Amino acid sequence: MMLIEKTAVPDGSLPVDEFKAHLRLGSGFGQDSVQDAVLTSFLRAAVTAIEARTSKVLFGRTFELSVQVWRDLGSHGLPVAPVNALTDLEIVERDGTRTSIDSATYWLERDGHVPRLRSTGVALPTVPEAGEAVVTFDAGFGVDWMDVPADLRQAVLLLAAHYYEFRNETSLSDGCMPFGVTSLIERYKVMRLYGGGAR
Repeated sequence: MMLIEKTAVPDGSLPVDEFKAHLRLGSGFGQDSVQDAVLTSFLRAAVTAIEARTSKVLFGRTFELSVQVWRDLGSHGLPVAPVNALTDLEIVERDGTRTSIDSATYWLERDGHVPRLRSTGVALPTVPEAGEAVVTFDAGFGVDWMDVPADLRQAVLLLAAHYYEFRNETSLSDGCMPFGVTSLIERYKVMRLYGGGAR
């Protein structure tokens, strides 16, 4: 299984001004934007880390999931949430030939943690040997910062500030997440029930 992000979060969607206020950076000095690129990079890193820990997509964008085998004959859990729409399902032969599947034969089961691709019949289309199925879908809370739940917005700001404050600290190379951040994101994390997880 491989998940590819087909579109990226635009810089304009990231809350640079709110982050400046959170850091209590000075303003009105004519060089207010001099650190914008650096702040944007920390915000983007924080968003990525929060999404990785929670499997939640904060900003809406398009993804492509490639699978070699369905976990169930009639359904397959998608690795991120919330999923808003399934836009395509293709079967790819080992020689690269692609066949688009009729959208009437499958549907999206919406779920806050584990949305699923489901067949309208008995089973999803057969994945050929040495081939794959490619599911394209749109996921995310929304396109704007204010579409993201308040607790996740706070987690992003706290984590980005942590990255900013410790930007020269090499001893943190193993990675860490402040307690306040872990508390804020706890309810969004997917519960793993067995081996391969709940998906």
